[in-house]
Formats: sequence, structure tokens, C-alpha cells
Amino acid sequence: MHTLRVAIAVIWVVFLIGWGVAAASANESVGPRRGVVRSFTVLAAFLLIRFGHFGGLSSRSPVLGVIGAALFAAGIAVAVWARVYLGRNWGMPMTQRAEPELITSGPYARVRHPIYTGILLALLGSSIAINVIGIVLVLALGANFYYSALVEERNMAASFPSEYPEYRARTKMMLPFLL
Repeated sequence: MHTLRVAIAVIWVVFLIGWGVAAASANESVGPRRGVVRSFTVLAAFLLIRFGHFGGLSSRSPVLGVIGAALFAAGIAVAVWARVYLGRNWGMPMTQRAEPELITSGPYARVRHPIYTGILLALLGSSIAINVIGIVLVLALGANFYYSALVEERNMAASFPSEYPEYRARTKMMLPFLL
């Protein structure tokens, strides 16, 4: 279990560093960049969960470790796939692009915010594999991502008044077939 915990922590750190580096290649943003603080908050909270002493809440079950690792890997894969698919159209949460483009294929064909979905799934998997106290982080960040998605949806509806309502009608916000 120790190896799994270390591997998940290392992958999170690499993921967040890669995310920050990739931000440099994105199209220019218009307005404030509110998501930077959140990214580092997620990392700090995860490291607290990983290295904090919440012994009674640590996962010691190999079955939960495997389930958590699978959810973690799936979540990271979805988030990276969506980020790569967006290419230069990606931006920090709730920022607007100078020259926006509506992406409706790939992971965006079923879910309008697959990066949020992937990150939440990865955090849930981490929590199951490492320490269930992380579920509090998943719930708090889930609420924050939901709020961010609502703001982004308003921005997209304003930027694409004819295309976005149709896209929104045929896709779910964050969870395929549910939400």
C-alpha cells in the first residue's frame, strides 16, 4: 500500500506541474485568472491528506487500494485527454479566451466539463486508495467546480449564442447520463 500511496502522490505532483507548464501554451485570456490559486490549493490539500496523520481514516484494504487506483487512473486519463483535446483553447477555470472556439467532439461530445469530471474522479480514487478524509476535499472541490462550470456556461452562451444552447441540450454538464 505504501508504494501505491507514493505513486499516486508523485503522479499528482507531475500532473499539476504539467498542467502549469501547459498553461503557458494556451491562448490569451481575457479577465482574471482565478483558477491558479485553486490548483495549488488542491495540491496542498492532497499533500496534507497524503502525509497528514489521520491514521484511523487511512485505507489499509488492498481491494480499496485497487478500486481507488483504477478510479484515480481513469480520472487522470479523462482530465489529460480533455486538456490535450482542447489544445490552445484551454484556460484556467472561469477565464475567457481572447478568441474562443467551441469544442464539441472527443471527451466534449458527452460532457461539457470533462476536465472537472476527471479531476474529481482522480481525487475520489486517491481518497479511496489513501485516506477517506479526502472525500471532504472531493465534495468541497466538487461544489467549487460546479460553480465554475455555471460561470463558464454563461460565458460560453454569450460567446456562442446560436451553437451553445444546442450543444448544452445534447450533453451533460459533468457526469455522463446524470448531471
